[in-house]
Amino acid sequence: MNNEILKSTILDHLCYTTLVYQRINKKLDSVMDKLTIKNLITDCIKTADSISKNGKNYYVYNYKKNISVTINSNNFRVITVNRL
Repeated sequence: MNNEILKSTILDHLCYTTLVYQRINKKLDSVMDKLTIKNLITDCIKTADSISKNGKNYYVYNYKKNISVTINSNNFRVITVNRL
């Protein structure tokens, strides 16, 4: 699938669990509210340098923000983020 189409598909279906916000703050060593986290993830996906699928997950890499986002490929739920 073309990266731009994949980005659009992910953004259209992206969802979050309550616990993922806490996990993201812990992983990034930050204190962000839900809206700030959603905006960060959306921006990371829109400006992603690469997206790969490994098993049941998408891995979105944004080297400018130094962040990778892990997203379930079946339900497009954000699983976690990591610093690169």
